Amino acid sequence: MSNSFAETTFHVRYAETDAMGIVHHSVYPIWFEEARSEFMRRRGNNYAQVESAGYFFAVTGMQLRFHSPARYGHAVTVRAWVEKARSRGFTFAYEVRHADTGRRLVTGETKHICIDNQGRSSIIPPWLQEAMARQSEI
Repeated sequence: MSNSFAETTFHVRYAETDAMGIVHHSVYPIWFEEARSEFMRRRGNNYAQVESAGYFFAVTGMQLRFHSPARYGHAVTVRAWVEKARSRGFTFAYEVRHADTGRRLVTGETKHICIDNQGRSSIIPPWLQEAMARQSEI
């Protein structure tokens, strides 16, 4: 699989922090999802199109490693890329960095299985495999 990536940058919102002003651990999977969605959009597809074609990607595993805290008001950049692809699933890898300093904040991965609209495991359709492997303009 290509090692091309997509990234998105935004400011940490107050609602995403805990009482200490640090981003709560439950927020990172949401940020991962946004970076994954950006990855798909940059390849000419989005999850709504994939789902309307009858395919869904169930998360089967997630791993996060915290390196340094993100805080309210920080600008963060979340990068996503396909680490591994198989006929029925794939693994996305992620990196969250402080947008101004480049400091690594969090790394992680999510594992996904393709299912059809009946909830059965399915082979990822060729058009989607090609889109995910396509190099994108970053």
